[in-house]
Amino acid sequence: MIEQLLAYGWWVGAIFIVVGFVALVKGADYLVDGASAIAKRFGISDLVIGLTVVAFGTSMPEFVVNMVSVAEGSTDLAITNILGSNIINTFVILGLTALVYPIVSQKRSRDFDIPLSIIAGVLVLIFVSLQLPFGESGKGIGRMGGIILLLLFCYFLYNTFRHAKEHPEESELTNEGENELRTSALPVWRAILLMLVGFLGLVIGGELIVKSAVDIAMRCGVSEAIIGLTIVALGTSLPELATSVIAAAKHNSDIALGNVFGSNIFNVFFVLATSATIRPLPAYDGIELDAVMAALGSIIVWLAVKTNHERKIQRWAGALLLLVYGAYLTYRLLNI
Repeated sequence: MIEQLLAYGWWVGAIFIVVGFVALVKGADYLVDGASAIAKRFGISDLVIGLTVVAFGTSMPEFVVNMVSVAEGSTDLAITNILGSNIINTFVILGLTALVYPIVSQKRSRDFDIPLSIIAGVLVLIFVSLQLPFGESGKGIGRMGGIILLLLFCYFLYNTFRHAKEHPEESELTNEGENELRTSALPVWRAILLMLVGFLGLVIGGELIVKSAVDIAMRCGVSEAIIGLTIVALGTSLPELATSVIAAAKHNSDIALGNVFGSNIFNVFFVLATSATIRPLPAYDGIELDAVMAALGSIIVWLAVKTNHERKIQRWAGALLLLVYGAYLTYRLLNI
């Protein structure tokens, strides 16, 4: 059905992508709301809900797009969706947020989240630069690489829960401003209905985005990698962008850093890892540069907060992040 409608022209694909992103974002919201309400019914604390249900929910758009991409065989889209999202999260979202209002960093972010995000980019670079093991041909992220990333994700979860128990005051600040629906006692039937509607929205949105992105890439004569790095990555990062900029406008920009690097870590160590474990992801032209950029953004942010006494991402650092991203995007588009 989708393929038949796409035959009418590229504009149909553009409409489908917009509709798909709306379905993804709303689907993730409904799924998180329903799951959070059910968790509350079982007496699970807000802290645990925030670290599991809400955290996973914010990465659901990237996760669903990757699962559909892997199922459809569009492995370039699966990798670039993650690398592109992380690049946009760091360079664009933090850059714009810092321009609106300087971003305060917490010790946890400086000492653990940002370094782990740097490690994520470096590991991806190492994996895509090596020959795939166990008889898999070419270079890329193989199943062994996916398993290694998943093991590191387990360590991240363990460390996060331990830190949250030892420093509950930081967790309260992180969860401040969350939708009240997520901590209220909804009727069970409504919570289940929200989860079903949310899941359906995610599936439909993922199908529309992947099929439309592939169709547009073929019509325009560009690679799936470029579409994934730009249109798809930006679309799946829109929730974080809106949340961070609005928070900065209200002088609550400190939550932006945790949101961005939490999303980056989930993207690589959970979403990309799961994708590679299910189906090895071959390398594409330019993947080394994309992996370097994913790590470089985190390095710039880490240096920015470590080199001033206030431990903030100042406006000059935000401008630098945006300039570096502009140069990178220009280079990638001119070398298609």
